[in-house]
Amino acid sequence: MDGIGREFLEKTEYRHLSPSEQERGLPQPPLQATLGEGGAVELPDPNGSGDGGMNLKDAIEVRRSLREYSEDPFSLIELSYLLWSTQGVQRAIPDRATFRTVPSAGARHAFETVVLANRVDGLEPAAYQYAALEHRLIRLDDSPDLAPRLVEACLGQEMIAKSAATFVWVAERHRMAWRYGERGFRYLFLDAGHVCQNLYLAAESIGSGACAIGAFDDRTVNELLRLDGIERFVVYLASVGKRAAD
Repeated sequence: MDGIGREFLEKTEYRHLSPSEQERGLPQPPLQATLGEGGAVELPDPNGSGDGGMNLKDAIEVRRSLREYSEDPFSLIELSYLLWSTQGVQRAIPDRATFRTVPSAGARHAFETVVLANRVDGLEPAAYQYAALEHRLIRLDDSPDLAPRLVEACLGQEMIAKSAATFVWVAERHRMAWRYGERGFRYLFLDAGHVCQNLYLAAESIGSGACAIGAFDDRTVNELLRLDGIERFVVYLASVGKRAAD
């Protein structure tokens, strides 16, 4: 096997790694990044979501990628629950680490979540950053053409605009690389899988469904979210919404 993929695997093997910034005694990056300076929206306690009492076995058994949604909106509590399920902070050691509802290599949790809220009661349609440490949203972009432009950048996947919300996971390269160097790139993509699977299962528990999105024009999506594509870049997306009646 030749090509870029093979080169990536080879160059991120442990035998090629230099001492990490952590090993060299350099200060670690912040536990949370600021992607924008818009107004804040406090999120309700996710424990009030009324998750329907579905047990984990049932959620795993019925989980399917859902691409068609009803027009029913999410409540703000339901969105709060989905955000908490995918990146919620359970405990924080200031300036050192966070422990969350998903696993992450070395507890680095090197993602920021951007939510495109299309139909969420109590929220203006816009893109928001989930500030996990405070469990609140920060408004990033309320451009009316953002959803269709994101659809186009994701190769025409219309469920992005038709969803109640679409989650976009933004990698913070330095937060992971500080501990793991170049091998940290592997862990970013592994961690994205943990996060998205939690979204699938949490969505099922509230009568909803999700669809993971890995096909997108990286440069265009990064530009839409004002990311540099080097230190901050999108690695994964997922649309989510209420199930349509049978």
